[in-house]
Amino acid sequence: MAHAVAVPISSAALLERLRGLMLWLTGFSSAFVFMEPSPYEVVALATMALFFLTGLPLRASLSPLLLLLIVYGVGLTIGVVPVLGRDDTFRWTLVSWFLVATAFFYACLLAEDTGRRLDLLLAGYTAVAVIVAILAILAYFQLIPGAEELLLYGRAKGTFKDPNVLGPFLVLPALLCIRRVLSGGMQNFLAGGAALALFAVALLLTFSRGAWAHLALSAGLYVTFLFAVSNDARERGRIVLASAAVALVICVAVAALVSIQSVGVLFTERASFGQAYDVGHLGRFGRHILGAALALDNPFGIGPLQFVRYFPEAAHNVYLNSFMAGGWIAGISYLLLVALTLFVGFKAVQINTPWRPVMLAVFATFIGVVLEGAIIDTDHWRHFWLLLGTLWGGAIAARMRTCIGGTRAV
Repeated sequence: MAHAVAVPISSAALLERLRGLMLWLTGFSSAFVFMEPSPYEVVALATMALFFLTGLPLRASLSPLLLLLIVYGVGLTIGVVPVLGRDDTFRWTLVSWFLVATAFFYACLLAEDTGRRLDLLLAGYTAVAVIVAILAILAYFQLIPGAEELLLYGRAKGTFKDPNVLGPFLVLPALLCIRRVLSGGMQNFLAGGAALALFAVALLLTFSRGAWAHLALSAGLYVTFLFAVSNDARERGRIVLASAAVALVICVAVAALVSIQSVGVLFTERASFGQAYDVGHLGRFGRHILGAALALDNPFGIGPLQFVRYFPEAAHNVYLNSFMAGGWIAGISYLLLVALTLFVGFKAVQINTPWRPVMLAVFATFIGVVLEGAIIDTDHWRHFWLLLGTLWGGAIAARMRTCIGGTRAV
């Protein structure tokens, strides 16, 4: 009788397993940002240290990204000097530098072994999104102990500081569910549809107008992208039919939720664009105009977290906030960083790679975050920097495949 022979696992294989586990944990920890530094910072820092110490190539093609990230960080550092003794300014700047470093790390990381690493990272991200969405829903309906800790002003915030962050965080996993729904097969349709409904309900209960628009826009873009890159008539037909079915189900679910009095009242209130903090001389949009004038008069900025010393509320505009916190250096470099990333992402998703469906979801989500940045401060959203770095890493990997003749642009 033959006996199985145990094959010892090499140290290289063990290291790769550890690296994969840490990648998954980094994605999973990205939802635990209720404090700064957050658990995400601890896990991400450990993962970065592991990869850099065990070998992570630094590619010359990432030089533009690295330069812009450094210039942005330097601008913030110059801006914080005059206000260094004020509450939280040093910590805010330190966290900013860390998030900048994560973007570069993700770019280096995903420039090679892209498909596997991207799957591991987003598997952890999606797993925690499911957990947080469930907690948010249960908390909103007061079905778990300590529900108030997961709410803010009656809105679901989950493990985030703000409902306006939870909502956008759920957009990427929602798009990945759309991909599963559209991939064919009843099992994929039902499983993907159920998860998508979960994310949509949790996102609705954040009562974040920006997040609602973000999901609608990014989902529409993603389906359009998938349709455009498909060369199969049957697949295109399936995309159209499945998308219509999913949209109908979500509309019915939203209508059912809004019919609940507590949900309907808050939904109606939040859906209005004429609220006091939006309009008026010192309303959200009025502050944008006044802040822009202030930015012109302060080339080195007024320092991080100082906008509220001049106005009743924060800037609620990440582009204006970059000028306020770090002056013209940080503001211009941030604008260039966003614009260049959009260009890089657009070029990357035109190349037919095994990971293109996922990259299309990342790109569609990033576009939504970029637009939402006009009405909210997104510079400390951990998943913003993850999306940005992912687009750069995926773009480099796609171009390398093209250079060796492995794929073609579509």
